[in-house]
Formats: sequence, structure tokens, C-alpha cells
Amino acid sequence: MRLEAITWERLGDLLAERLLDLEPGDGSPWPRVAFDGAPAARPGDLAERVSQALRVRGRPSLVVGAEGFLRPASLRLEHGHRDVESYYDGWLDTGSLWREVFGPLEAGGNGRILPDLRDPVTDRATRSSYVRLPPGGLLLLHGPLLLRHWFPFDLSVHVLLSPGALRRRTPETEHWTLPAFERYEAEIDPAGTADVLVRADDPRHPAWGG
Repeated sequence: MRLEAITWERLGDLLAERLLDLEPGDGSPWPRVAFDGAPAARPGDLAERVSQALRVRGRPSLVVGAEGFLRPASLRLEHGHRDVESYYDGWLDTGSLWREVFGPLEAGGNGRILPDLRDPVTDRATRSSYVRLPPGGLLLLHGPLLLRHWFPFDLSVHVLLSPGALRRRTPETEHWTLPAFERYEAEIDPAGTADVLVRADDPRHPAWGG
């Protein structure tokens, strides 16, 4: 895929324009968009930027972070605090995401979403209120390793960091997670799978294609 240099502001605008015409393939009135990337790539920042650009254009959206749907610490840390296999396969509570986010946005759903379930720091229930996304509103879900699940995304954006940039921008205390992203690249090829690719090795000068 050929990538072109762009500013973050312009990227947010262009993605918002593209999403205005996005039609779900399953008859749902709510388009669902993935912003996939390692925490160091900050895919949530791009999701928020796109949400703001959509708001200016009169289109509602809801930004949801996958970190709000982690399994309880007693389960995800069952094999230790630095178990790569658990991080790759067992940290995300996919069942809760299906029940609280994707299920309500299916054709015939009510659009009533729980934006988060558990605080990843305190490991306690957030007790957030449900949010009703009006028909035509977009779900913007961000987080790592999203494209390895069978979530019904209508469009996917992958924020890519080279291995060197990923290591540099990941805190040293989190370097134990890096093999999980190597496996993700090998098994899923998110850069080749995503509809839109954003390269962010230099956070000041992104490039994109798609």
C-alpha cells in the first residue's frame, strides 16, 4: 500500500468524510469502526479526533476504549503479571464487548451501549451509565489486537509502528508485551488486513493509505 504524508488534523477530517458514507453490510443502522494499534501507537487519540470531525459534520459517534472491557485481574493475571500468552489471548473480555457493545448495534438492536465495564487501573466496575447511539451514529472502538477477533467492523484503521518505534515508545515496564505484537503481525498481518493504514513512527509526521 502506498502511503502519503499527512497531518493528524487532515487525517481526522478525511476519515470523517469517508465514514459519512459508510453503510454496514448486515443491515444495521450503526456503522462500527476499529481503530487498532498498540498502546504506544495511541489509536484512541485518532478515534477521538475523528469523533470531533464527525461532530462538526453533524454526525453522532461514540468512542469506546477496549481497555474498559478487560477481564478481572484475577483471571487475566492468573499466570502472572507478564504472561505474553495471557495478554494475547485472555485479557480482553470479548463476551462483554459482544453483549454490551456489538449486540445492541446489530440490525434490530436498540443502540443502547455500555461505554465501559471495568476500570483497568482499580479493577473495579465503572458503574457507567448506558448511552443510546441514535440510528446513523458510529461506534469508534479503539485498542490493541482488535483485528484478531471476529468483531463485525464495517471499516478498520490500523495505526502502525515499526518494531523499533514500538520498542522506543513503549515504556520499559511494558516491554514484556512486545512479543504479543510480533505474533499479531505474523498471524493477522493487521497492516495488510486493515482498510486504512496509518504509519506513525514519527508522531509528528504520520502517513496514511487506504
